[in-house]
Amino acid sequence: MSKKKVFIVDDDDIHLTTAELYLKSHYETYTMRSGSEVLEHLTTNDIIPDLILLDIIMPNMDGWEVFKKIQELGHVRHVPVIFLTSLEDEEKAKKAFKIGIKDYITKPINMAEIQKRIKVILGQ
Repeated sequence: MSKKKVFIVDDDDIHLTTAELYLKSHYETYTMRSGSEVLEHLTTNDIIPDLILLDIIMPNMDGWEVFKKIQELGHVRHVPVIFLTSLEDEEKAKKAFKIGIKDYITKPINMAEIQKRIKVILGQ
């Protein structure tokens, strides 16, 4: 059985590396450092992720805008997205769930917790 594919999008190298190191034994991981990089990957490659971990606060294009653009791409709009953020903001979390984000996780990231949440979302 092949591993589920998880895209990890974060402009912070420490968060990106930590998430990749922790998740790569369970998932096929792909790391990207910006919203434009993940959108380019989604439009030019045949690889469709099973889940996207998406940082909210990134330069040039934040996670909100990236999610909106993902929703405009018909072939990947079904892919569950988990927002990662350093901001604990209940109103933003409510807004995220309202627009279709599957989970909203605040940093610092507890990788064991993220893995549990990914398993639930992917039905594993």
